[in-house]
Amino acid sequence: MEQKQALITLADTLAKHQGVTHFAISMRALGKGDFFKKLKDGGDCRTATAARVLRWLDQYWPIDLAWPTDIPRPPKSKDAA
Repeated sequence: MEQKQALITLADTLAKHQGVTHFAISMRALGKGDFFKKLKDGGDCRTATAARVLRWLDQYWPIDLAWPTDIPRPPKSKDAA
């Protein structure tokens, strides 16, 4: 799965699980609500921003929600171990 679509899928999955919109997930992850809207509208983002959002999603992903099997989780850093 393309990274942009993976981020959208993760945001939508988490938003649905928490009963919020992707705007809320974007605010939590980046402090601005339009990140996922821009991606959904065909926009793109910097590689560093995508990595930051993916790390945030991984860190705050609920234990009771399965991570989508077709999206690899980021490797754990040595600091987190």
